[in-house]
Amino acid sequence: AADGTGKEELLGSTPDLLNIWPLSWSGDGKMLVVMKWSALSSGTTNFDIGALPMEGDRKYRPLLQEKYSEYQPQISPNGRWMAYSSYESGKGEVYVRPFPEVDSGGRWQVSTSGGDSPLWSPDGRELFYRNGEAVMAVSVKTDPTFSLETPGTLFRGTYAFITNYLHPWDISPDGRRFLMMKESGQSGVESAGPRRINIVLNWTEELKQRVPAK
Repeated sequence: AADGTGKEELLGSTPDLLNIWPLSWSGDGKMLVVMKWSALSSGTTNFDIGALPMEGDRKYRPLLQEKYSEYQPQISPNGRWMAYSSYESGKGEVYVRPFPEVDSGGRWQVSTSGGDSPLWSPDGRELFYRNGEAVMAVSVKTDPTFSLETPGTLFRGTYAFITNYLHPWDISPDGRRFLMMKESGQSGVESAGPRRINIVLNWTEELKQRVPAK
């Protein structure tokens, strides 16, 4: 429970997988969309997208599993579409597919010159993503089918990534603010700085002045 009451509940387990990260809920809350990390026989790693149903046997279900990495899945507010990042073109780009049947009705490339970390606006009318230091915005329609307009730069800034594959930001429920991280030492971010050693001479005389002896 969000208020901290009650006990923890096991949502599902995948003993055959090395690592999974929960990243997005379906619109009805019946499916948790996750990112899976796997080690390949070539010694490299790959990221795929799957889902854990919250009903029935809660068995892991693969959604996108290709020779290239797909990652950062985000389900649209109406639960009908999945935005995600992929290296299928040889570099990171943002795409949209139907959800939960991802192969049932087309695939749209949202970014035009690189992108990652897709994020839906709460009303589902915009899709945001990051391209380097630029935050991009795209007007979209999600009903009755998916369509999009040309991306435009919303703002620029240097913000931190925990890793390029996890989701590094979020948006407020009213859609008016983004929650992002800055590197320590940037403008407006407190930095610890170098440590200093201060030496105080004749401290007993100062102590007598501050705390007169009775």
